[in-house]
Amino acid sequence: MRFSPTPEQQQLGDMVQRFFAEQYGFGARRKILDSREGWSREIWTKMAELGLLSLQVPEEQGGLSPAVVETLFTATATGRAMLLEPWISSAVIATVLIRELGSAQQREEMLAPLAAGERIAVPAHFEPLSRYDLRRVATSARRSGRNWTLRGRKSVVLHAPAADLLLVSARSSGAADEISGISLFAVPREGPGVALSPYRTLDGVCAADVELSDASGTLVGVEGAAFPAIASAFDQGLAARCAEAVGALQAALDATVEYTKTRQQFGVPIGTFQALQHRMADMLIHVEQARSMSYLAAMRAADPSARERRRALSAAKVVIGNACRFVGQEAVQLHGGMGVTDETAVSHLFRRLTALEMALGDTAHHLEQFVAATALAEGT
Repeated sequence: MRFSPTPEQQQLGDMVQRFFAEQYGFGARRKILDSREGWSREIWTKMAELGLLSLQVPEEQGGLSPAVVETLFTATATGRAMLLEPWISSAVIATVLIRELGSAQQREEMLAPLAAGERIAVPAHFEPLSRYDLRRVATSARRSGRNWTLRGRKSVVLHAPAADLLLVSARSSGAADEISGISLFAVPREGPGVALSPYRTLDGVCAADVELSDASGTLVGVEGAAFPAIASAFDQGLAARCAEAVGALQAALDATVEYTKTRQQFGVPIGTFQALQHRMADMLIHVEQARSMSYLAAMRAADPSARERRRALSAAKVVIGNACRFVGQEAVQLHGGMGVTDETAVSHLFRRLTALEMALGDTAHHLEQFVAATALAEGT
């Protein structure tokens, strides 16, 4: 496919890369990683000032949506920086959920604070036994007067400790794996009946399991009809994760090439050894293939056909997932013992690439999804 960003889009991409290079270098990131919160309110505010939190906000609420290429470039930059702040969780997935499901009043009340960085919302959808199946929702919702009460458990809610609002999926009707009957609710993180068990993920991102015990929630959208918007929002989040992985892949490749120029053996840089040059060439091929597939994922993420959208996104995730594994492992091996030390960026990049390979469906899952979607397409 042909990908030709406009000069304005390219300028934004360059600006975001410069911002993270200046404000979010490896040393600065390590300080944020070691902090109690695990993320920086100051960086989040600066991202809001640059307009990076409003890319998925409609123009009516002061945003830039649709900003497909801008989102792609920003996600790539966050991957290179190994961003710890909740950009994809809040500025992409949660924002799309409110944009697609919320009433006019809810959009006005919720989207502007999200875009300004004054409020953080994150999706709380996946459950202990759901794996990567978006349809499997066992959390229950019961009407209580004008509000709703929720009971259930959500797993690995990324950035939940940093959030002001949890966007919780819950079932008011239907079986645990049915599409119909799923609704979305806005639940204050510190509201009654909400208990978090916080921890850090493999790559240092703050997360939590969330226990809901008669927690009060506000219905977002129409009761029982939230699944199409949930699927769409997570698909756009998946496209952003693909672009994020490309940024991390490029950073791992660059770090490896630079290291082989300085590390000497037998009196010469190891980068002069032909065998290692071939391995780095293979890394480059994986990075460029992943970059092309991230473009495809970005262009198809909002496709109205759920089947075609899923087919393209799963294909992209398979290629990018394989690249994450190959490039990450090669980067560590070519660094030798230094590749696993906490003081080097490549060890952090390896952990981030490992987490991204599993994010929103690992390679094996998406290969199955691609095969199933292709079979359906050929059958029609």
